[in-house]
Amino acid sequence: MRIQVKKVFWVRAALATVALAGALLFIGVPGVRADEGSCQRRIAKADHRLHEAVEHHGWESRQAVNARQQLHEAREYCWSHAHKWWDEDGHRWHTDRDWDDHDHDHGRDHDRDHN
Repeated sequence: MRIQVKKVFWVRAALATVALAGALLFIGVPGVRADEGSCQRRIAKADHRLHEAVEHHGWESRQAVNARQQLHEAREYCWSHAHKWWDEDGHRWHTDRDWDDHDHDHGRDHDRDHN
């Protein structure tokens, strides 16, 4: 009788372990998507702050320099956590670390051509 009770206990423990492992597997998947959404929002906000800083204070302003640094840091964060980064202007993910920290400088060159 005792052997049968022990056997039932171990069978239940094994089933509980399998169920817990399966639940943890499925819980981990949304975490990746959450990181992706978090990265996309982080970069989009930094990109927006850069555009706002340039519009209100100019390309060489302290605010624009700070915003460029924040955009760089947001891209670095996403690259180190997800190995991809969001291109807010192109509305797409990049899987290569191919961003240009001066990719927003095209407006400055355009302004100089007309002044």
